[in-house]
Amino acid sequence: MRTEIRHLAAHAGGTVELRGWLVNKRSSGKIAFLQLRDGSGEVQAVAGRQDVTDAAWEAIQQATQESTIRVVGTVKEDRRAPGGVELHATDFAVEHLTEGYPITPKEHGVAFLMDHRHLWLRSRRQHAVLRIRSEIVQAIRDFFYQREYTLIDSPILTPAACEGTSTLFETDYFGDKAYLSQSGQLYLEPAAASLGKVYCFGPTFRAERSKTRRHIMEFWMVEPEVAFLEFDGLCELAEEFLTALVARVLERCGQQLAVLERDTAPLERVVAPFPRITYSEAVNLLNERGVPLAWGDDFGAEHETRIGEEHGRPVMVTRFPAAIKAFYMQPDPEDERCVLGLDVIAPEGYGEIIGGSQRIHDHDLLAARIDQHGLPRDAFQWYLDIRKYGTFPHSGFGMGLERFVSWMCGLDHIREAIPYPRLLHRIYP
Repeated sequence: MRTEIRHLAAHAGGTVELRGWLVNKRSSGKIAFLQLRDGSGEVQAVAGRQDVTDAAWEAIQQATQESTIRVVGTVKEDRRAPGGVELHATDFAVEHLTEGYPITPKEHGVAFLMDHRHLWLRSRRQHAVLRIRSEIVQAIRDFFYQREYTLIDSPILTPAACEGTSTLFETDYFGDKAYLSQSGQLYLEPAAASLGKVYCFGPTFRAERSKTRRHIMEFWMVEPEVAFLEFDGLCELAEEFLTALVARVLERCGQQLAVLERDTAPLERVVAPFPRITYSEAVNLLNERGVPLAWGDDFGAEHETRIGEEHGRPVMVTRFPAAIKAFYMQPDPEDERCVLGLDVIAPEGYGEIIGGSQRIHDHDLLAARIDQHGLPRDAFQWYLDIRKYGTFPHSGFGMGLERFVSWMCGLDHIREAIPYPRLLHRIYP
């Protein structure tokens, strides 16, 4: 009976067939220990010289790292083994013999591994990261589906900027200029007028000339937008969203977190309510802690790290200066210099995880802001129409998937949080 490694425990005592790849082997004249993987997990197969045919034993001797193999054997319970079982082989065949596999069990440099990213994905560490990423993606979709949000697919090619014109990837669109999307937000706002609670989830692009461990050029972003949701409700939604995702990772990804040697104690502290401070309070805190920041300046990585360290769990920073935020953010009624903007800063040095705001719903104010930011009014006329025909208060946020995955996995660099990272000066493979 053919099965997958992840289901072996259900077949204890039975005979099964596995197909996959050889990770490693140790062999003597009488017994061989084979580490196998099939995409669902890894298992050790033990082959005794007297338990297999001469042809099978010869195939075991010839098999090399990453050769494609077929193994038949009896599933034996073993509490010491990952998954609680191992396989006692009775037959073995090489379906494809691999020669010269470049990623060997020795240490390799980052540049080498990135050049071979298409093969590096096979390693236990990368396998664990991508499993966690997949679970997070499903958790995001479940969160919004269970709360009756409607998924909206925002376009990737757009005629206008959302987050500022300096980080746009420009392309020709039959003689006109078009840009790769920085965010689906502008297209979600009219959808919220139709469907109330909506979200988009897809690739976004920022042409940031940055080589920090937190930045990549292409990343996935999830963005909810909710009609009649005002700022306090937005903060509660962001808090509920993050706590649900972290709980899901802890509940379902324990094996993968163990492979990554992730200390889960900081994740277990991610419970509501989160600490909340204003931007002005954050500036005061930073200056008291010896990390200078003038009021009106944006946070850098050092500032975010220090704010995150203060409480050891996510911190909500609110009410930012209008000058450092996007044109569409609603003014703070308590301080005309500020907007009703929100950043959620993760602990452990992972920086901003969520950014959002209540949106301007007054037509004339939004038009003035577009002009103040030097944006072309014609390109945003459709966006102004939302305020012209049945305007309404609304709010939303965005969360970059890769930063969240990096935080959950305890990664040193965001490049491991996506299968094929697009970095400054790297677009291969």
